[in-house]
Amino acid sequence: MTVQPSDSILIVDFGSQVTQLIARRVREAGVYSEIAPFSSALEAFERMKPKGIILSGGPASVTTEDSPRAPDALFEAGVPMLGICYGQQLMAEQLGGKVVNGDHAEFGRAFIEIKDECPLFDGLWTTGEKHQVWMSHGDKVERLPDGFRIVAQSDGAPYAATVHDGKRFYGVQFHPEVVHTPDGGKLIANFVRHVCGLAGDWTMAEFRATKIAEIREQVGEGRVICGLSGGVDSAVAAVLIHEAIGDQLTCVFVDHGLMRLGEAEQVVSLFRNHYNIPLVHVDAETLFLSGLAGVTDPEAKRKFIGKTFIDVFEEEAKKVGGADFLAQGTLYPDVIESVSFTGGPSVTIKSHHNVGGLPERMNMKLVEPLRELFKDEVRELGRELGLPDAFVGRHPFPGPGLAIRIPGEVTKERCDILRKADAIYLEEIRNAGLYDAIWQAFAVLLPVKTVGVMGDYRTYDSVCALRAVTSTDGMTADIYPFDAAFLSRCATRIINEVRGINRVVYDYTSKPPGTIEWE
Repeated sequence: MTVQPSDSILIVDFGSQVTQLIARRVREAGVYSEIAPFSSALEAFERMKPKGIILSGGPASVTTEDSPRAPDALFEAGVPMLGICYGQQLMAEQLGGKVVNGDHAEFGRAFIEIKDECPLFDGLWTTGEKHQVWMSHGDKVERLPDGFRIVAQSDGAPYAATVHDGKRFYGVQFHPEVVHTPDGGKLIANFVRHVCGLAGDWTMAEFRATKIAEIREQVGEGRVICGLSGGVDSAVAAVLIHEAIGDQLTCVFVDHGLMRLGEAEQVVSLFRNHYNIPLVHVDAETLFLSGLAGVTDPEAKRKFIGKTFIDVFEEEAKKVGGADFLAQGTLYPDVIESVSFTGGPSVTIKSHHNVGGLPERMNMKLVEPLRELFKDEVRELGRELGLPDAFVGRHPFPGPGLAIRIPGEVTKERCDILRKADAIYLEEIRNAGLYDAIWQAFAVLLPVKTVGVMGDYRTYDSVCALRAVTSTDGMTADIYPFDAAFLSRCATRIINEVRGINRVVYDYTSKPPGTIEWE
């Protein structure tokens, strides 16, 4: 049985691209939240017993018969509810109002006029004022259900914000979760704190205590094997699990030959010398690189690496006397990107090697203590657990390692070239004092060769791409705007110091439309 925080908010997902931002805003208000697809919302409600419900936006139209609906039981549960965009329209439709295809769609910045007082607006907006919000809708509410009143309007949304005071049901046509609604985070905080009456005292210390209790309950007297990837996520998961069950945990660091420069040594030193956690160091470079020989498809790479990780874990589990559980550093963005909001088959952006369960032949169950956290929350938990800042603050590193930063075939020679280029790039970023201002920075070795000239000689070598982005949770990202002098300095050093590269380019693509990693 899962240990739940005593106060929580359930977010019902109807397929919005920014549903995860609602969860972030709620957590920023000091309240625990979880996202559940509409198809399993009732199950999540009964499990969580939340003090409030938020209905997300979505791409569907409530005017069509097959559009997603919320379970009727949620409206009858007696807890406050906030409907956002599609969520507001859905609430109106299911409670007896009417929604129509609008003749004046609103996409982007809009201004609403405050028509009446509302608890959502306490300390923020007063009657008669106009405020900027972010709209993204074609449909609109035409008739409110009984008991609702208008509290804000815009040119394209006569019911831009509505409320049923008795039921404590609120609807907003705009998106308060995005940064383009300047006061949106405060509005959501008003809902969870003032309307739902939550104290806002959920902290990482509470999460730590809750998860330790949950791990002990799940594991019992069993043994756990934890795969260390070299990144922050698996390290934080390992330290948390060790605090919960001590020597019942054995960590396995699979050195697949796809790590950054010096990274394997850093991981082994941290866990053996600093935390004294039982650690098995597996040299599997030959196994992984031989299996990747000739493989160029990104999904094939990821799937091979994921399968081989599991194979190695299974073998090592037998060597340590058997294990009942496999621990992983799966994060919330991994889950969101890998699972459809419908709960059914989805158009997956990319496979995450640690999402999706284990082969049926294995007798181990998963322990994923970070599954509900975003990346910055994992860092906060790491500091709470006492991990060194130099380790906790490291940029994210993908489980498949350098394999997905080498489009095309992966070889030891290409890994060695990329390792050196990447190390120079990160060194220059640190020297410039920019490391902590950047979410993730790395080099990519392209399967492209170009003609160059060094001294009096012609060269025909590889192209190296540099990537650096800013983000808060990895779900969206903007490029970091280096100045030309910095990029020129990096390019000069890489070309001069790394044999095999004669050209350097910088990736200016945001997420979306691109992903942060190249594969």
